[in-house]
Amino acid sequence: MTLEQWLEDARMDALRRKLPELADLLETLAQTTAALRAADWNDDASGRHEVHAAPAESRGSKQQ
Repeated sequence: MTLEQWLEDARMDALRRKLPELADLLETLAQTTAALRAADWNDDASGRHEVHAAPAESRGSKQQ
């Protein structure tokens, strides 16, 4: 199920229950969810990009 399908179903359910304010909140939730899913930081969490940490020597710490 896509976000758009979920939103349509949830909005229709809210309106059927005579909760128009909830329908508006669901729209905002869907927009926010879409923005979070599209965020750049989400790429790293997905495993599509490797994060390389600098070796300890190059960060200025000394190992003894």
